[in-house]
Formats: sequence, structure tokens, C-alpha cells
Amino acid sequence: MHIHFGNERWNQAAAFALRYEVFVIEQGISVQDEFDDLDTIDRSYFVVYEGALPIATIRYQNKDDHTIQPDRFCVRKDFRGKGIGKNLLSLVEQKALDAGYSFSVLSAEKTAVDFYTSLNYTIHSQEYFEDGILCVEMIKNLKESLR
Repeated sequence: MHIHFGNERWNQAAAFALRYEVFVIEQGISVQDEFDDLDTIDRSYFVVYEGALPIATIRYQNKDDHTIQPDRFCVRKDFRGKGIGKNLLSLVEQKALDAGYSFSVLSAEKTAVDFYTSLNYTIHSQEYFEDGILCVEMIKNLKESLR
């Protein structure tokens, strides 16, 4: 297993293929909603590979000068529950800290709230629908998490 971070077309294609499988096929999100204006050719993605198979991905972007907004985070169904997602999100947060960011804000599906809570995220909004799925915004103070 190895992790690649970058905006190379092959890495983006792997991220997109996995997102299509998880979000479009498995969860029923429309292709138009899943692939949005933030999927630019210069956008970087973390992708976890098992050999040539992409098994987890997350889109890396900033919300403002102090906050990252990781999104489009998914793990291939048969690899869930093995700590891969936790390790990947921790890697994203460490990269953000190294780059000077203080906070991480994300949109969490209600079914994933316990996962994010276990990683020190707290609910920061009322429930809302995003792409037809019930979500909440969650936030984490990255610098406090180091203590």
C-alpha cells in the first residue's frame, strides 16, 4: 500500500474513478453533482493505492488562509474499517499544519459523524442536504489536536 499526493492526470483519474464508484454508483449522487468546478486540472488529490488499485482518496484544498477544507473523501467499500481513512485524514491534517493552516472544516455525511468525532472534529452547523445526502459541517482545531 502506498499514498500519492499530486495533481498528475493519472492520479486525478484514479481519484475520479474511485469517487465515481463510491459516490455515484454506491450512493446514487449524480455525476454532475459529484464532479464540480473545484475539480480543476491543477487540484491535488491524496490517493491511497493497493498496487494499482485506488482504495481511498481525498481532495485537498483551502477554504481561506487559516482553514483547509478536505472533501470528496472516500474509501473503497471492501477496505473500510481498517484504519485507512483515519490515516489518510491524519496525513492531510499534518500537511495542512506544515503549510501553516490552523483549522480543518468539512462537510460530513450524518452516517460518518462518529468517525469524525473520534478524530476530534466537532459539529459546527445544523443538518443540511448536500447532493441529496443529510450532512453537517464539522470543524477541528489542528493546533489544539497536537497537545
